[in-house]
Amino acid sequence: MRLGSRSPDEFIQLLNKKNEEIQQDFLSKIIEKTKIISTKAMMGDSTITEQKTFDPSQVTNYLENIIQKLEDWSIQNVSITNNEDLRRIFTKFEITEGNYLISGHLSLQFHVLLFYKPVQRVIDCQKELAEIIDKTKKQEEDLSNNSDQFVLEKLKEMGYKDFDHQKLFEIFYEDEEFSKKIYAEIEEESSQEFKKLTEKKNELIKELDSLLIETYQTSSVLIDDSKLVSGEEGCLCTIDIEFIKNNNREGLFDPRKMSNTVKDNILKKLEQLQEQINLK
Repeated sequence: MRLGSRSPDEFIQLLNKKNEEIQQDFLSKIIEKTKIISTKAMMGDSTITEQKTFDPSQVTNYLENIIQKLEDWSIQNVSITNNEDLRRIFTKFEITEGNYLISGHLSLQFHVLLFYKPVQRVIDCQKELAEIIDKTKKQEEDLSNNSDQFVLEKLKEMGYKDFDHQKLFEIFYEDEEFSKKIYAEIEEESSQEFKKLTEKKNELIKELDSLLIETYQTSSVLIDDSKLVSGEEGCLCTIDIEFIKNNNREGLFDPRKMSNTVKDNILKKLEQLQEQINLK
């Protein structure tokens, strides 16, 4: 049972109210931890721009502090997903009370934007890279246009003369060691100048990558599981209570069958969670 779901039961309504308080407290803390700061960054066209961002480590540290103080709870270490421009910092935890399992999920989802550091070296690298690309463009086109025939000739030189073109390429692509040998010979055919320019180009691309910086953006709103999965920005705070029967979890149960002791202890555990969420 996801807290926040409608129920006529008085105890579930009490838990829903507590759940709403916890969610609002968590949202307030996330707003505090994602305080926006300004930073200078360079765009791909060398334009210097002012970008808004926040420090994700503040959120990570905050969640780690929460779970460190949840005594007797089974916790999942704070994790960070990295899916291109979408990130998520999250933790999960659970505890049993009688035959009931209380589980929680706290997370923040945000987007990442890439820029360059506002330094002259970025411009120098881009300029040098453009010059190299112009110099090597014609040679790369020639190599690309002639590569198929070049490979076939190399294979035939090695004794593969009785196969048709399709069979030759099947051998080439299925045998990794064989293909490496062919590529090595193709590289030998390239001019020394072309090799040096290609190596320099790769070095410059690698250096430009090292000059990238990340900025982060999110929204100060609570989201649900569906919005989390669809990639929307915001924070998630959910609490579920399930009935354990024969080692199986059941989301549907009759709260009227709960003892007063179990009810009191469940409420105390939610209050414990709320207390940790509100700590600095």
